[in-house]
This record gives sequence, structure tokens and C-alpha cells, in this order.
Amino acid sequence: MTVVPGLFLGLIGFGVFSLKRDKIIDVALDPTALLWVVVVIGVVWSLWVSLIWKIYARNRSRTATLPFRVLGAAGVGLMCLAVSAPMAVGARYAVVQRDVVHTVFGTHESATTPKQVTKANPWGHRDRVNVLLLGGDGGIDRQGIRTDSVILASISVKTGSTTLFSFPRNLQNVPFKAGSPLAKLYPSGFTDGTPNNAEYFLNAVYRNIPALHPGVLGKTDNEGADAVKLAVEGATGIPVDYYVLVNLDGFSKLVDVLGGITVNINEPIPMGGNTDLHIPPKKYLQPGPNRTLNGYQALWYTRGRYGSTDYKRMARQRCAINAIVKKASPALMLRKYVALAEASKDIVRTDIPSRLLHAFVDLAGLVKGKPIRSVGFERSAAFDPNDPDFAYVRAAVYKALHPTVHHSSTGGATSSGGSGDSVAGDPGDTTPSKASDTNADCAYHPVAQ
Repeated sequence: MTVVPGLFLGLIGFGVFSLKRDKIIDVALDPTALLWVVVVIGVVWSLWVSLIWKIYARNRSRTATLPFRVLGAAGVGLMCLAVSAPMAVGARYAVVQRDVVHTVFGTHESATTPKQVTKANPWGHRDRVNVLLLGGDGGIDRQGIRTDSVILASISVKTGSTTLFSFPRNLQNVPFKAGSPLAKLYPSGFTDGTPNNAEYFLNAVYRNIPALHPGVLGKTDNEGADAVKLAVEGATGIPVDYYVLVNLDGFSKLVDVLGGITVNINEPIPMGGNTDLHIPPKKYLQPGPNRTLNGYQALWYTRGRYGSTDYKRMARQRCAINAIVKKASPALMLRKYVALAEASKDIVRTDIPSRLLHAFVDLAGLVKGKPIRSVGFERSAAFDPNDPDFAYVRAAVYKALHPTVHHSSTGGATSSGGSGDSVAGDPGDTTPSKASDTNADCAYHPVAQ
């Protein structure tokens, strides 16, 4: 009376999942549907337990001794627990999922998200979706934070091939998207005319635009994020569709839930310390291949800067993203689901609307199977973050996202870069900020001490 209904429901569930995967995903991403799932589970649980107890009450022996009656009641109780346990787990998953979808992806006002997108046409007939990944040094709902990590992920919606563009936190004179209210306020880029003013670096846009010009962008729940999106769009010349803000301290919690990440460490990485105050770090992450880092160590892997440079830190941040993508297998995500979901509520903020979640879930599956490419706008003979040439930045972005065709010595045509799956670069390409294979960039090639 316990096993047979369970097997029957299990077969129904398996059949529904196999035949209606898209419907299952839709339910998992719809708060109203998830509420009904909880209600249905509760009703089925009540009926099932009532059936078990009613059958026992009708068939139990009236002449049995007290020990046998106690043993019988205990057996029925175990049957009820056997029914309750999986249903309780299912209900808990539904409640947690509903809370995450409502909290992180609920109804948000945004001044910069694409307008001509629907559930049926999530990408607006475009070939790529561009998501800005921001790392903040404070709570995700606190306005006065600096975004010391600014990485634009450009993803092919057809193949899942991804290129990461990372920008130094001290980038100056960043232009805002042409025609935007901020471009009119800052026709020469985000500056007050004073060179090297940290209050006008790229990492200060999130905090200072809402403070200096509250309401300038219209209706929005996060004017700081919208301002950074407009800045990166102005710098790169490509649309910035959505943002995802991750609290850097909470990032360590996420890594711990995943069971750590595996990276190659090519030189000692400081854990703590303050370069400006000449306070040396007390510990270092030591070099080595395939080092598994816990959350605390991974945080310093992405943030450690004492005696180093912002550009090395930018490179490590790209490697950390690459490591997380590799680690986050479907099986692991399922096992760790509740912990991941509960952690995400506290460390993630985004303007991706819930109606597009199904499309992003499918896209994530494509990204998982493709190598990630990287472009880091680091100091070079062609690029100076203190006096940046944004025409150069836009040219580098365009080159990374669009294949170029050249003729080989055999007369055939080959392509390099671009939005396809290839990660091989043009041997004749001397662009300092050309796209490279993140796997190769993050390989173990120790630096001589």
C-alpha cells in the first residue's frame, strides 16, 4: 500500500519529464506554478497517508496483544514516513525555487534591458546576448559599492560560444552610450576634468552616478547597474543587455557550496595585505597545477593584488569563471541545489527577467560544452587605461566577435576569432588585445621567482 502508489507516481513523473521537458522547466521557473506544486504535493500527501492509516485501521486485529498493536502502529508510522520524506523534499525544492525566482528574477524596473524581447523571441532576433558580470565589494542591495570586477560576457545564442571582455577598474574617461542621458551629461566621458580622480574611474560609476544624478535614467530599480551597462556599451560599441552583480564576499560561499574550484596557480598570490598602506599579506596561495581552492582561497585568488597588478587579477577572475563553468555539472547542481539556491538569494542581483529564464537555462547548456575565449584590456603600447583609446577598444571587440578570412599558403581560406566555435587565432594577428583561449591562458606555466 506504500510501494505500489509510489512506483505508479514515479512512472508518471518519469514519463512526464521524458516527454515534456520544456513544460517541466517552465513550471520550475514559474512562481505561481511552483505554488500549485506545493499545494498538490500537500493534498497527495494527505490522501496517501490517510489511505495507509484507513487500511491499517480496518484490517488490524482486535484481539492482538498490546505489544503487537504497538508494533503494528509503529510499522504504519514507518510507512507514513516513507511517503512523507520524498514529498517533503519535493515540496522544499519547490518552495526554495519559488523564493529564488521571486527574489532574484522577480519583477524589476530597468532602464536598459532590451525592449523587443518576448518568451517566444528571447533574443530579439539577435545572434548574441551580452551579459555584464559585476563583482561588488559590499551587499548586493547597497548602493555605495564599487564594482572592482567588470567583465562583459558575449554569448552566441546559436552555438553557446562565449567571449569574455574584462576591463580594468581604474579605466578613465569612459564614454556612455551615445544618445543616453549620461552621454549628454558627460560628453567627454565619465570625468570631472581632473586626471587620475578615483571618483571617476569605471569602478566608481555604480556608486557615483546615482549619488550625483538620481533619477537621470528614469524608472529603474538599480540606477548604478544601468549606468555601468551604458558605460561598457559606450566603451565597446556593442549592446549590453543584462547585468549580474555578485557580492565578492558571498562569492566564497558559492564556491564552498560547489565543493571548491580547481585552478592552476603560476606564482604566489597574496591573501590580504594593503599596497597603499605598505601592509604585507600574512599568507600566500602557493603555485601549483590543479590546485583545489575553497571559498576563502578562491576569493583571494580573484582579489589578491598586493605587489601585483590589476591586470593579473583580471586574468585570474576570468580563470575563476572558467573553473566555475567546468565545475557546475548538472549532477552537482542537483545535489547541491538547495544550498546553491539559498546562497544565490544573498549574493546575486540581476535584471534578467523571469520570462527569459527558460531561454537562459537552454543557453547555459550550450555554453557548458564550449571553450571560453578572453580579451583583457590591459596596459600595453596600444592601450593605456589612464588615457584610453576607445576606438581601439571597439576595434578589438569587433575583431573578437567577427571572424576574419585570410588565404593560407595552400590557397584555402581560414577564419580566426569570431563568434564561431574555433578558438585558434590568426598567426599574422598582432592585435595586443586579440581574443585567446581561456583554457590556454589559465594553463599551468609557472613564473620564475
